Formats: sequence, C-alpha cells, structure tokens
Amino acid sequence: MAEVINLRSRRKAKARLAREKDAEANRALHGMPRAERLAVVREKSRAERALDGHLRDGRDRDED
Repeated sequence: MAEVINLRSRRKAKARLAREKDAEANRALHGMPRAERLAVVREKSRAERALDGHLRDGRDRDED
C-alpha cells in the first residue's frame, strides 16, 4: 500500500527550503564588507580593461 503523506507539511517544507536558499544568496551578496565589495568591483573592471586591450582594431569579433 502507498505511504500517506501530509501535503500541508510537504508544502511548508518546500517553502522553508526556498526561504533558506534565498537567505543563503542574500548572505553571500550582502555579507561582504564594503572594502571587499569595492575590491571585487575594481578587480572586475581591471580584468575587463585587460581583455579589451587585447582585442584587434579595438572591436570585439561578436560585433561584426
């Protein structure tokens, strides 16, 4: 015979997991000190400039 399950408790468990996942994402996003966030932004912009400096004719191949 099949196992009887309580749909209300399953729905609550699913919502609990979704809230925990959102909380984890927020902790990762907002859990950094300001100096660390700025360092990440500076590193990203430096990497983009370095990549752009290696393009031929100053254009990206995808724009053709």
